[in-house]
Amino acid sequence: MPTLRMSVTGSDEDARTFINLVQSQEGIEHVEEVSDLMPHMDDPDSSSAGLSDVRGPKVHGIEVEVPNPSTARKLRDTVEALSRDLEVLVEFDQDDED
Repeated sequence: MPTLRMSVTGSDEDARTFINLVQSQEGIEHVEEVSDLMPHMDDPDSSSAGLSDVRGPKVHGIEVEVPNPSTARKLRDTVEALSRDLEVLVEFDQDDED
């Protein structure tokens, strides 16, 4: 079963909005927010720790199991439209679309 992977850069509420949209689409098998596996370089002892330009929107990884590539393309179009409406950055993992 194809998996569509995306990264949403925004608040927790933004990520929930994307997940709710995806779950409401016909034919979607499974939606899950996955853990961020990338280490972050801002440690508590850093001279820049806690500065406003360091604290930005979080990146949320979302994986969606879709029944076929056609559904994946339609879902991607829908997610991109929401991204424009909310002014939130969404990136797709290109390797998983085909």
